[in-house]
This record gives sequence, C-alpha cells and structure tokens, in this order.
Amino acid sequence: MKPSYYLEPDAEKMRSFFRSFSLHKDLTTDLERISINRIWIDETENGWELEYSSPVQPDSNLLDTLSEHIKTSFNLKKLAWKRLQDAIVSVSVPATDIIQADSETDEANPVFDLDIPVEEMPPDADCESVSGIEEDETYLQAYNALYGNKYADGCLFGKNFKANDIVPLNKLTEARRHVVIQGHIGTQRDKDDKLVAYTEREVRGRNKDASRLLVQFNVVDADGGIYVKVFFDDHDDGNGFKKQLKPGMELQLLGNAEPDQYNHDAMTFSPIAIKKIETHQREDHAPVKRVELHCHTKMSKLDAITDVKDLINTAIRFGHKALAITDHGVIQAFPFCADAVEDAGSDLKLIYGCEGYLASDADGKIMMEGLPHTHRIQSNHIIILAKDYIGLRNLYKLITLSHLSYLNGSGVRARPLIPRSVLEELREGLLLGSACEIGELYQAIEKGKSEEELLKIADFYDYLEIQPLGNNAFLEREGRFTHEQLIENNKLIYRLAKKLGKPCVATCDSHFLEPGDAKTRAILQYSQGYNDADMQAPLFFRTTEEMLGEFAYLGKEIAYEVCVTNPNLIADRISRIKPVPDRDQLYSPVLPGAEEEIVNLCYEKAHRYYGDTLPKIVEDRLKMELDAIIGNGYAVLYDIAHKLVKHSMDEGYLVGSRGSVGSSLVACMTDITEVNPLIPHYRCPKCRHTEFFEHGEYASGFDMPPKTCPDCGTDMARDGHNIPFAVFMGFHGDKVPDIDLNFSDEYQHRAHKYTEELFGRDNVCRAGTIATVAPKTAWSYAKKYFEEHNIPAHPAYVESFIAGLNGVKRTTGQHPAGIMVIPRDMDIHYITPMSHPADDRSSSIITTHYDYHSINDRLVKLDILGHVDPTMIKRLEEFTGINALDIPVGDPDTMSIFSSTEKLGVTPEQIGTNVGTLGIPECGTRFTLDMIHELKPRLFSDIVRVSGYSHGTNVWIGNAKDLIESGHPVEQTISTRDDVMTSLIAKGVDPAIAFKTMEYVRKGKAAKKGLEPAMREAMEKAHVPDWYMKSCETVQYLFPKAHAVAYVLNAYRIAYCKVHHPLAYYAAYFSQRADVDATYIAKGEAYIRQYIKNVDLQGKDAKAVDKDNVIYLQLVLEMLARGFVFYPIDLYKSHACQFRPEDDKGIRIPLCCLPGVGKGVARTLSLTVKNNSREFISQEDLLSCCRQTEQIVLDKTARREELLPEEEELGHVGQTALDALAEYGALGNLPVSNQMDLFSFS
Repeated sequence: MKPSYYLEPDAEKMRSFFRSFSLHKDLTTDLERISINRIWIDETENGWELEYSSPVQPDSNLLDTLSEHIKTSFNLKKLAWKRLQDAIVSVSVPATDIIQADSETDEANPVFDLDIPVEEMPPDADCESVSGIEEDETYLQAYNALYGNKYADGCLFGKNFKANDIVPLNKLTEARRHVVIQGHIGTQRDKDDKLVAYTEREVRGRNKDASRLLVQFNVVDADGGIYVKVFFDDHDDGNGFKKQLKPGMELQLLGNAEPDQYNHDAMTFSPIAIKKIETHQREDHAPVKRVELHCHTKMSKLDAITDVKDLINTAIRFGHKALAITDHGVIQAFPFCADAVEDAGSDLKLIYGCEGYLASDADGKIMMEGLPHTHRIQSNHIIILAKDYIGLRNLYKLITLSHLSYLNGSGVRARPLIPRSVLEELREGLLLGSACEIGELYQAIEKGKSEEELLKIADFYDYLEIQPLGNNAFLEREGRFTHEQLIENNKLIYRLAKKLGKPCVATCDSHFLEPGDAKTRAILQYSQGYNDADMQAPLFFRTTEEMLGEFAYLGKEIAYEVCVTNPNLIADRISRIKPVPDRDQLYSPVLPGAEEEIVNLCYEKAHRYYGDTLPKIVEDRLKMELDAIIGNGYAVLYDIAHKLVKHSMDEGYLVGSRGSVGSSLVACMTDITEVNPLIPHYRCPKCRHTEFFEHGEYASGFDMPPKTCPDCGTDMARDGHNIPFAVFMGFHGDKVPDIDLNFSDEYQHRAHKYTEELFGRDNVCRAGTIATVAPKTAWSYAKKYFEEHNIPAHPAYVESFIAGLNGVKRTTGQHPAGIMVIPRDMDIHYITPMSHPADDRSSSIITTHYDYHSINDRLVKLDILGHVDPTMIKRLEEFTGINALDIPVGDPDTMSIFSSTEKLGVTPEQIGTNVGTLGIPECGTRFTLDMIHELKPRLFSDIVRVSGYSHGTNVWIGNAKDLIESGHPVEQTISTRDDVMTSLIAKGVDPAIAFKTMEYVRKGKAAKKGLEPAMREAMEKAHVPDWYMKSCETVQYLFPKAHAVAYVLNAYRIAYCKVHHPLAYYAAYFSQRADVDATYIAKGEAYIRQYIKNVDLQGKDAKAVDKDNVIYLQLVLEMLARGFVFYPIDLYKSHACQFRPEDDKGIRIPLCCLPGVGKGVARTLSLTVKNNSREFISQEDLLSCCRQTEQIVLDKTARREELLPEEEELGHVGQTALDALAEYGALGNLPVSNQMDLFSFS
C-alpha cells in the first residue's frame, strides 16, 4: 500500500470500538495494551495501515480477528498493522485535524461513509418490508471510534438550534418561514405499496450536468402531519442522512413551510436544521410487576391492532415476567409471538390462550346437525389458558372443533363456538377465566341474577376477571348502569371469588398498545360500519402503576391483590411451553421402503443410462447425494415426489420442476425432474459409451453437436447442465429439500386427490394462509374516515395510521398448491389446529389453522402447482401425435426464431418484433423480446441465460447488459445463482467460499454490504476481475439455473411446434388463453392493428384488460401473416373450450370465446350437441335439450364422471347466451321458435 495521509483517532474510543467485537477471553488482555496512534489511508487500494504501540507483541490471532471486523465495518479491501517499537503517546485530535502526507492543500476524504444496509427479510415471509428502519450500528460504532459521536448533539441536518415556540402541525395551514415543528417520523407507502420511512429520488441539480438527491419523509404529531423535503447536492451526505431516519424517531425541525405544487399543494416543510430528540416511552417502575392475562393482537379479526413484536418488546421493556395471548376464537398469533420472544433474547414467559365463544350444549347440537335458526344462537366470551402441553393439545382440539363442527355463521361474521360439554371434556390442562362484559358471569350480573345463581355460574371458572371501568363505560352511556354501579359490579365479582376461594384478577382486555392508538382502532371499526367507533374504550396495555390506579376504589391492598399478586400466581401455575416444535424438527410421513426404493430407482436408471460400471463422476455424485438424502431422513420426500410425477406421467401429463430440485442427480434418476445436473456429456443409448467434458468446453449438453457413438455407431444422447447439488440442499447436504413441481393446471386436482390415496384423506390438508389489511386498503380506511367525518387532514397525517392498520387479520385462505402431510401415527394437534378457509362452513376444504409459513420445516409441504405449460404440451401432443419427450433439442430451424422471423415466413413489420418468440414461455414479453433481439441466442444455454437474466433482480439492466455492451463475453456474465459458484470454482476459488459467495450474492447481501473481505480476498487471489466482483455487488436476486433449464426445455418444445406444427401450436396457445374474444378476431387484421396501436399510445395509462388483449392479438396477427385462418364459431363444429386445428389451413374458434357464453355454458352446449343425434329445429328446441343435459348431470343417480370430468362444471344456458350466438352467426338460420310461420311458405 502507498498511503497518502493519516488520521490520529481517539485511542480510548478506538479501543472501545474493538471491545464491541466478540473476542475470546484469552485475547482481551493483549487488546487492552494496544493503542492506535495513526491510521494511514490508501484511497487507491481502499486500504488502511494501523500504526500502533504496545509494550508486548500482540497475539497474531487477535490482530487477525480485529482485521476481519475492521475490514467488514469499513468495507476495506486491505488492512495492515505496524507496531512502533518505542512507546508513543497517542494524541486525540478532532476529525478535521487531518495531517497530510503529500500535500498541505488537498482535502482528504476518508472512506468512512459506508452503505451497510439491514439484513434482508426471507423471501417467503408474510411480513412487510420497511426501508431505513434499522440503525446502521456497525457504521456508527466505527465512525464514533474515529471521530467521536457523530450525532452527539442530536443534529441530523444543519446546525443545532434552540426550539422556543413549537407550532402544532395542524396549525400549519399556510406558508410560514423560520418556524419550529416537532413530531415523529411516520411511515409512508412507496410505489410497491410497501411501508417505508422515507422515499428518495434524483432530481435535476443546480446545473444541468449534476443531479441532486431528494429525500422525503413524513413528520406527524398527535393531531397533524406534514411532508418534509431535504435536498442534497452531495449524494454521500444524503445517503448518510437517510440512514438515520426510522419510523417513530422524534424530531425537531427548523425551517420553512409552504404548499408544494409537486405534492398536490399539500403543506411541505423545507428544513434548515433537523435534530433528534428523546422519545418518551411509558415505563413500568413498580418493584413487582403485574402480568396481563387478557391480550389481543392483530390476529383478532378486524378488531385489535396490536403488533406482535411491539407487544412483546413493550412487555419486556416493562419488565413483566409473563404475558397471555388471547385472541378472539383463534390462536394464529402463537408462532409469531414465540419467534418475537426468541428474537428478543428474552425469558418472557408466554401464556398461550384464547378468548373463546362459549355456547350451550343445545346450541352446539343445532350447529352439529345443521339445523336452521343458527343466527339466534347466543354465546359468551371465555378465556382459556393452556397450563402445559396437555392443555395446549386440548386447546388445539377445541379450536379445530369450534371451526369445523360448531362454526356459527360464515365469513367475516363467523363465530367458532365451543359447547360447554365439549369444553368440559377437554378441560384437562386448561385454566378458564370469566372474561369481559360479554362473559357469562358479567351478563348474569346485568340481568340481575341472584347471588346464588351467580355463585353457581362463577364456580365453573378457575379465576374471575374484572376490568377497568372505562372498558364498560358504554353501559353508562346507554343508561344501563351508573358509574357507581359499575364499581359495585367489580366489587361483587371480587366477593364472589372470595366466597368460592378462587383468585380474582384485573385484566386490560388489551386491543392496542398505547393510549394514542385508540384513533387507529376507531378507523378500523368505522370501516366496518360501527356507529360508535369514536367512543373507544381505553383498551391499551397498561403498566402496573396505571393498573393499580384504575382499581384504587378497591383499596390499596385489594387493588394490589387483583392487579399484581393474583395474576402472578396464575402465571406461576403455567409451564413454559412451545406452541410448535423447533424448526429443525421435521415430522415426515412414513412410506415403507422409501430409502430402498430411491436407491434402486437411482441405480436402475443410472445403469440404463451409463452402463453396468458407472463412470466415476456419476458414481461419486450419486453416492454423495444419497448419503446426504438418506442420512438426513429425506428419502421419503424424494419418494413422494417420484410417485406424484409418475402418476401424472401415467395420465399423460408432463411435469415441470421448479426451484433447484434439478440440481439433484438423484431427482433426475428417479424421474422427478428432466434436468440432468452433471457436466455436459455424450452417452450412447445402446452400448452406454460416455464422454464427459470436465473443463467447461460447453455450458450445456444440449449445446454440443450431434455425434455418433465411436463404439457402435448409434446417435448419442446429449445431456448435462453443470449444476452443483449444494444449490439444492446446502454445502453439507443437510438443508430440507424443497421439491416444487409444476403439474398441468387441468390435472392438478387429480394430483391433490392422489395425495389422499397415498397418505389417507385424514392425513392431508391444505396449507393455510392469513389475509391481512394491506397498506393500500389501510390508506382507504383512514382516508374514508377523515373525509366522512369532515375532518381536514394532511395526507401525511392520514398515512400515519397505515402502519397500525397494516397486518390486521381480515380472513384466512389456502395456498393454491400447498398440501400439508401429517404422519399416520401423529395427531395433527401436536403441530396446529384445523379450520376452513375464509371460515366458510360450506367448504369441503380443510386447512391448517396456522399460516403455513409458521409451521414450515415441521410438516412436509407438497407444492403441487398448476401450470399452463404442461397443459399446452398435452394439447400439442394430442394435436400432433408427437411425444414431447421425442422432440429433438437443438433443431436449427427452431433455434433460428430466437434471432429472426425468417423461418416463420413473416417479416418483423408484420408481427411487430424482430424475433419469432412471441407466445413462447419465458421468451414472449416485451422485456425478454428486447433481450433476445440484443443477445441473438444461438444455443440452448443462451436461452437459459435469458431466463436467468429476466427472472433476476438487477441482473440484466445496469449489470450484464452494460457489461456485454462494453465488450465482455456473454458467457462470463452472471445470469443465475449457480453461475457464481461454478465460475469461481473454475477459477480456483475454494468450493466452500464459492458456495458462501453464491448464497451471499443471490440474496442481495453483496449489493447491500459489499462482498465480505474473505470472499473478495479469495476472488482476488484467483484473479477474478474487478468487473465481476462489481457485478456480484449489483445483484439483488438470482434465479436458480435448474429452474431456468426446466422452463426453457418446455419452452423449446413449444417453439419447435410453432415452427414445424404451426396450426397445432396456435390452437394449443389460444386454448390456454381464457380471455380470447372472438368478436375481436372477427373484426379483421386492420382493426386489430389499430387496437394494438391505440393501446401502445396510452402507455402506462392503458387498462389492464387492454394490455392483456394485446398479448394474444399479436399472435392473431402472426398467425394470419403466416397464411392461416380462423374458422368462426359454429354450434356443431366448435369445441366447448378448445381451439382445434381444422384441415391444414386454419383453426376453429371454440364456443367459450364469445362474450356472454363462457366456459360453463359452452360445456353445456357442447355436451347437448354431442348427446343429440339430430340437428335442432329451433332455438327453443336447443334450450329444451340443454335443460335435459343439465338435469342429467344434476341427477344424483347418474354416473356424472361418464358425462363430464368432475372439474368441468356446467353452466345454465339462457336466452342471453343464445342471443349472443345468434348475433354472431353461430346458430346459422336456426329459428327462434318451434312454431312454423305459414307466411314463410309463400
């Protein structure tokens, strides 16, 4: 290194910075002896040399450890240490006193303003991403070590100022200068409807050659809000500023306020200075804390707004030792709460419970037997707490029964009832509380029941509840009780508890966290039509002091007993339990002999492909994979997938693989996937001769030229795509394999049925989901509230309510393809209860009560996805008579359409694009068409690259595209995640580091933090070029190569048919489009061209339906340009829902493509024509015959499956459909009536 200047840091602050690292205790003595005197800076090589003094030579391990931490913190490439032999006393100097090594005039700019963003969220998490929320602690610690506290005076922008008169935000209604405002940062929605702390964009600078960075955020107080705009000429300053912004941060701002024409004239603040001030938080100062036994989260459907993490963190901050979670009728928050406690590293005891709906046995019988008048059923609230694992299982069973057998109502207003006898039967391990005003006991008090009756009711419960008077203030407003009577009601409950020897506890019935959150809940309830939404009860989470104050009227001792002593006693009776097993505990179903079957299948196919003596590369790969799969207990997952794929193939439908399952040779040898992950190779199907290419000669076996076997002269098969197994199951092969498969969308339901046959109907269910209020919906709730209340509100203030409403549960649903498998010897209630999606009593579908993400890696989840590509290939096989597996890969004519339109016999002007891949999966969007035109793929691997580029984030635009344009070879750029690992290994990087680098890059971490020093060092040692490392640091997400290969293989087959079997292709393509409108086709080529032109002119303003129409209308023009025709809809010739080739000139449009007909009606019409041997004499006759068809299908004694596949429901044929057919001309001259008109004979 050649440093140009040095810094003299504060030695003690630097040492404090070092202490923040996790160091072995043996190294700490040497650490305390080290004093950093100077930091020499080499900006050219981005390196430091630390000049230090120490009385003894420090342990080399200490210096190595410190080096790694420092390089990571400051994103350095190099770091060296230089010990001064003579003791040098370090002099602390301010950051501005920089000693120049080469020049006394040049300004030195140390590379400290680093961009180290937060850790990425998992891709399948349901949580909302929030920009700029986490403090960049690594950066701040490092900065403070050198300069002292960067924000010691609280100033984030400008100079410190004194705040005298603070103007409330709702008073800023006109332009004002030099005013001080105060508030906290509120979240806002970005363009993707995500909640963020700020938005940023580049705007034109003060001169045309420069740009400025605009950072905009919202500041809100209790009654108003305002936009804040901060401009930065220096982007580094702006980036440093925005890192400090996070929601909830309290600020004071000095500046000017005025309407902003770019923000719809909303008041906008231009700050001169901004400083952070201390945020006031409620604290619990009681020496002994209370325990809350009645608390709701956002999982209480459209009722509570308490965020789980905020709730847990508040309870921890208050110092509470335990907390009960008791949502209305459900327990879906349990896993989220457990994760929040674990993430916080706290010993807070969670008490798992539920506020259930207790019903009489008579009402339970009505629900079980499906009798009418269920709307009259009455229920009472009851608190159910699980004491131990027996109680937890019983609670799960109660949730299942209440949702499947005793669900009162349906949808939003559904109530899962628990009959008393059912509760008594499953009471073991449970504690029952009397709940709130809607509880059985308080209701009896309201009805004036005698003390004897009240004692009888109260004796059913393990403890009795009383709540703050404000909770029941509505009774006073309604004139049913006075304030004094409400006090007497609580005292009565206390006396009943004493007489029965049961504890009486005071609970909050918390529905939100802070007192100020009441407005947010009012907005939520107003959106549901509650007239008294603004009369919010104070249902916030109280401290011990606040709760004691609420019950002061009981006297000091009794108040302490009900608020502190008794809740703690109940908490002590409850064990620490986990709601779901640990994530590393997978409960797989048992398929006897799965391990043996997988081994046999593998070697049987391997020997069939590669001979009796397997090539070493095949033998080693199979052994390595089988050891990992069987050793970790995952053979059953492979066996299940094999059986599912075989069943589909036996039914005539190909199955496409998703994700990285194609990285596994075992998956290929067991026919789970077609993708062969070995390196490219030839193999002879006759004598089994093989030739492997181990030095990167080919990117894919499909790229290799045809070759005859040198031993027997047979045409050799070409295969292999060079995909490492580690991409699928981790570097050590211990990651749970996620086998995702694409089944035909018309076969999917049969695959689901087959899982029931494999495992038993009672051992499979759908993966449950939870639908919550989205930011856009939350915005509409808040906007509507203020508009309909005639309350002027700044948009920033309205937006401030979104975060509280976002994530509130609306309903439940099901994963479209996810099937959860429960082992036969296991009760599902060890993992989750069960319920119907959307609380729909009429649904035959049963789902996991928990969102499937919460129980991932505990139960096996089969992703049996429905996809159009296998269906289209099925149609192509039917129309051509060709087996798709026999289509040759590498056909020159097929490959030519990826670079020109010549083989289609059309010009680019005729079809509006320079290549012929319109309508080819992966290759037909405007984005990919432009990419294909630029790349002009010649080989199969080139198309795989296109798929990788197009599915990745920051992989093509601003990355590979620029590199290719600057002259770098296409094959050296990054397109898929596997490219990173294989290319680094090929250059000599250690495989473990190459794997770690791939994982780091493909998740976008390198883009956020830069490559880790160890990765960069290994890459530099292997002479990996700088441009490649910069490319790694640009990527946000990388697609798996195995997924791309599987997609492209099917896309290629479809492209082959487009070239060689065009009518079959167009018929299959249009049959998969549900939105084809026959009337557009009938209007002709000129109309279609004008329609497409009009939509293009509208740009982003075009309607979604018009944009969708353009996609298939382009293919209509292409088909016409190739000289083919569309035959019109005909009642007797058209299929119900499929385009069909007819002669060698055109395809017939199906009945369903006519507006007003639809698929169900089309099926009825088609079946009616099929079942009638004669022609119809009139429309009246046709309708009559359609009625007969509908009746036959509806007849319970008829064998429905012989008439129609079960999934294809019939529709009712009405006069509207016949009128549409007649107007189009599909009925020919068919008269309306059976009656003959005598005048027609004249």
